[in-house]
Amino acid sequence: MAMQGSTKTSLSRRIDDYRPSKMILVWACVATAAATMIIGFNWGGWVTGGTSRAEAATAGDVARGELASAICVERFNAAPDAPARLAEFKAIPDNYRKRQFVEAGGWAIMPGRTTPDRRGVEGCATALAT
Repeated sequence: MAMQGSTKTSLSRRIDDYRPSKMILVWACVATAAATMIIGFNWGGWVTGGTSRAEAATAGDVARGELASAICVERFNAAPDAPARLAEFKAIPDNYRKRQFVEAGGWAIMPGRTTPDRRGVEGCATALAT
């Protein structure tokens, strides 16, 4: 059986002959841009400016609290009556009252401030409890 004129063309030939319209090219670009953004925001770690600013502010608050906590512990330990105060502190059963004890002692008030940093008080009380 002899093959009569083959109507099938090869894939590479069909690709070479394909000429998309301008509208198809525009929609392909739009779909590619949308897919890039979806992948970037969901799995690529991209964030908006507002999210970035919020995360930076949170990181600053946490760092400030950690620093205030370390200073608070140092001040507490440097006090002349530190061993007696530590025994008194450890005798307090409630975490809320331990934080009040640290606040009342004034060890968590940073220079230039009139009130203690909340995160600093919590970290200081946690560090002293261990």
